[in-house]
Amino acid sequence: MSIASDKKALEESLQQYRKKLDEIPDELFNKIPPGGGWSYGELYCHILQANLGSFTAIEKCINGTGITDNKSLGLRARIIFFTGRFPPFRIKAPKALAAIVTNMDKEESRNNLVKVKRRIDQLIPGISKSSSFIKVKHPRLGLLNAKQWLRFINIHTRHHLKQLERINKNFQSA
Repeated sequence: MSIASDKKALEESLQQYRKKLDEIPDELFNKIPPGGGWSYGELYCHILQANLGSFTAIEKCINGTGITDNKSLGLRARIIFFTGRFPPFRIKAPKALAAIVTNMDKEESRNNLVKVKRRIDQLIPGISKSSSFIKVKHPRLGLLNAKQWLRFINIHTRHHLKQLERINKNFQSA
């Protein structure tokens, strides 16, 4: 995918998050769904915090403060980036990320969606100008350059839309 197509797909996913935010009943937003797992509020917290953290990695790549590396992606990252999706089985968030997940309320979720959109608009011009050899380490995928970080954010954001649907189905079947 190109930078423009990743940006467009990411913006479309964020619109879906915004739309779903308006559809989720207030009384269920911070409630753990039947069968366990994250609440809607925890999922929004995770995806929005992960995106904002990933934007910091992109910024380091753009500013040239990452690690200089000319190696290609590892097999796991190549498969994920080629297919545009994570493997079909559940993977727990890295412990460091899972530890900072809180039960975000709807207003904070709306505000963070706006922050994410602004950061995308700020960073996109720099991504195309950044060196493909300046990288920042991802906890599972290894060293990624700015364009690869944007691709990861796109894939990760779309992936969690499925989790929103699972939470919804768990509440409907209860």
